[in-house]
Amino acid sequence: MTTTKTHETQIIADPEVPLVRIIREFDAPPEKVFRAHTDPELVAQWLGPRRHVMHVDHYDCRTGGSYRYVLVSDGNEFGFHGCFHEVRPSELIVQTFSFEGFPDGVALERLELEDLGDGRTRLTATSLVDSFEGRDAFIASGMEEGVVEGYERLDELLAP
Repeated sequence: MTTTKTHETQIIADPEVPLVRIIREFDAPPEKVFRAHTDPELVAQWLGPRRHVMHVDHYDCRTGGSYRYVLVSDGNEFGFHGCFHEVRPSELIVQTFSFEGFPDGVALERLELEDLGDGRTRLTATSLVDSFEGRDAFIASGMEEGVVEGYERLDELLAP
């Protein structure tokens, strides 16, 4: 069994702007972390809490592309969709993100990958919403559990 170092996931609510910032390091090069975020078969293996199963409707991760997926758990379905605005291999993904249960709430998300050398990557993700209430509801929705568990699952997927 391969073990990887456990990295802390930092989730920071900006006090000045309705934004959430997530910072996480991975023991994998940017190319592998990027591929895990852009290949729909890989995304379905790690995104979200373990109790959910992901069904990908479509996932076209390229500048101008779009996505839609559904998380299924205990007979409940939660749909999400958005558009990819800018995709730069192993470097940057800018996208929108909408939870279909709250269609008026749209987040603008930016995911940056930084090569730390020695086969390691720092991921910095920001999610900007239209109000502090929306941001706080986003955090209260269980986002932290999904992010932390998802990144633990990603660690497992990226392990050599």
